[in-house]
Amino acid sequence: MPKGNIKNRMENYNPCTGLVERLFWLVKLRWMAAAGVLIAIFFCGLGLKWTLPFLPLYALAGFLAASNIVYIILLNRFSSVCKILGSAEENIGQFGIINWIANIQISSDLIILIGLIHFSGGIENPFIFYSIFHMIIASILLSRRESFLQATFVTVLFGVMITAEYFEVLPHHHLEGLFVAQQYKNLAYIGGVAFVFVTTLYIAVYMATSISCRLKQREKLLRQANTLLSEKDRLKNEYVVRVSHDIKEDLAAIQSCLEPVQGGVTGELNPKQLDLVSRAVQRTAKLLLFVKELLEITRIRLSKEIKMNYFSFREIVYEAIKQISSKAKAKNITISWSVGPGIDKIRGSKEYLQETITNLLANSVKYTPKEGVVSVNAADKGNSILIQIQDTGIGIPKDELPKIFEEFYRATNAKEVERDGTGLGLSIAKQVIERHNGKIWVESQEGQGSIFYISLPK
Repeated sequence: MPKGNIKNRMENYNPCTGLVERLFWLVKLRWMAAAGVLIAIFFCGLGLKWTLPFLPLYALAGFLAASNIVYIILLNRFSSVCKILGSAEENIGQFGIINWIANIQISSDLIILIGLIHFSGGIENPFIFYSIFHMIIASILLSRRESFLQATFVTVLFGVMITAEYFEVLPHHHLEGLFVAQQYKNLAYIGGVAFVFVTTLYIAVYMATSISCRLKQREKLLRQANTLLSEKDRLKNEYVVRVSHDIKEDLAAIQSCLEPVQGGVTGELNPKQLDLVSRAVQRTAKLLLFVKELLEITRIRLSKEIKMNYFSFREIVYEAIKQISSKAKAKNITISWSVGPGIDKIRGSKEYLQETITNLLANSVKYTPKEGVVSVNAADKGNSILIQIQDTGIGIPKDELPKIFEEFYRATNAKEVERDGTGLGLSIAKQVIERHNGKIWVESQEGQGSIFYISLPK
């Protein structure tokens, strides 16, 4: 998993959401268990020809599947609630409710399991040790105290079952194909199985909860460390914004002083003076561009939300092409564009999206040789639009494609075409598109051109 995704997940960690995700995992296991029980019952009846009360067994398997549907409905409801970040008190309250659901879910499973065991041999059924798997699952989902309570609960259930069968309060269903003699009255057998079963149960819970507690403690420490790092990162970004803003103002002032001198407003310059001033103007412009882009990407990072409104997508494509048309004309590059008829107004930041498309088009023009072709196409995909910006330029080396959206990264062949560049343009584009819940990616072959794709929700 990419580092950025890990960081985002840890920053947005919610204990309610984490528990719901683990309970959904248990739901999947329960479907597998229900299917396994049905197959086992069918096999014992037709394959082994065992005489068992199949109707109650099928009823318990059906109840397991039906209760799973109820849990899915409950979990889906609480999952949507947990995603709405509220106060700490609200999160604790929701967590408590979901934790109760987890306890009920595991307890009901244990009741069903003991019921299945009772109707298929009781103490004679070796599958009773499958309860240990449930104890391990409980140790992962619940606290240590709750896990030991569940272990005690299944011990009580197990004790009630073997006692009731021993005193014939409940009928014993003998596994004729597995045991010659009935064992439910054999105290030595009952005592041996019960001792091994109960001790294994508690040892499994102790070991599983020990590992689970260590992992949870480690996770807590990592979250705390990540929170501290996030705060330091925020302070660093704020510092960059302040410094960049001051530098930008000073550079703009220098540029405003140099340009009149270069234009001869202060008097005619000799060739050497003009050359030096022109180089200073050129360098100041490049440095100003770099500071502006650095300031832009830092502001995007710091801003929690981007102001969004509805606007015409066709209009921003037209304006973007209009801005780069003079550069394209200078290189005799043909520009074509089309916007699907179903695409009208979309919701987003008009300024950011227009700047993104303009920058991508400017890159295409910059790295496309003379007489080349650049095209922009936007297709309607229902709830989203797919934008393709294609060129016949120099392309991107295959091994450098995964790095192309990283900050300050420039492809090696791009540096050969133009030595100066910030390496921030594509990183800014990625930040903008992701803030709109969209995706951006590229397909390219060196020497044959590139296609940048943007998937953007309407």
